[in-house]
Amino acid sequence: MGGQACVFYGAAEFSRDLDLLILSDAGNIAAFHKALADLKAESIAVPPFDSGWLAKGHALHFRCHRPHVEGLRIDVMALYRGGAPFNELWQRRTTIEVDGESIDLLSLPDLVTAKKTQRDKDWPMIGRLVERFYFENSASPSEGQIEFLLNELRTPVLLMELTRTRPDAAMFARSRRQAVAAALSGNEDAVRAAIELEEQAERNKDREFWQPLKRELEELRHRRK
Repeated sequence: MGGQACVFYGAAEFSRDLDLLILSDAGNIAAFHKALADLKAESIAVPPFDSGWLAKGHALHFRCHRPHVEGLRIDVMALYRGGAPFNELWQRRTTIEVDGESIDLLSLPDLVTAKKTQRDKDWPMIGRLVERFYFENSASPSEGQIEFLLNELRTPVLLMELTRTRPDAAMFARSRRQAVAAALSGNEDAVRAAIELEEQAERNKDREFWQPLKRELEELRHRRK
């Protein structure tokens, strides 16, 4: 669900760790415990490995010590801000094959949602992911793909181009996204300004989401000390 997923979707990112989204039920947690043991992974930060922390939205952090993956960091979550329930995400997943192994990724729309954080590095990545999707599907996009692009394109020139080629869909989308309304007017500066406002609003929502979780982590660190 993180940088490695972005790499598989073709948006290059240098990522030192592996971010996983897992189903937090008893059977799967037990299976994950076994996987961690096989990787000789240790918990490296608060909170400890407990499904209760996962259910609140916390990330759990591990470092592997098994040969060939020595030093690999694994970050695990069971939910993220704005994300659908796990079963829905699983049904929408993208499965690819690498060296004979199947790898399940968040669908591109779900990955874009997961990347809408307060971190500076995530927003250029969203732009690259959606731009690549635009060019890969520009010849004959489906209605669902057009809707996704109208909702998520962050490149003013491309968004304006899309509104020109798909005016009916754009007229329908303008009521839910100010950037689309600005693109329909042909004002590139207004499109850019609307996109910047969207980003700021999402950053603020992410801060609000993490504030109570950060307080819990600080209290846990204090108790440990």
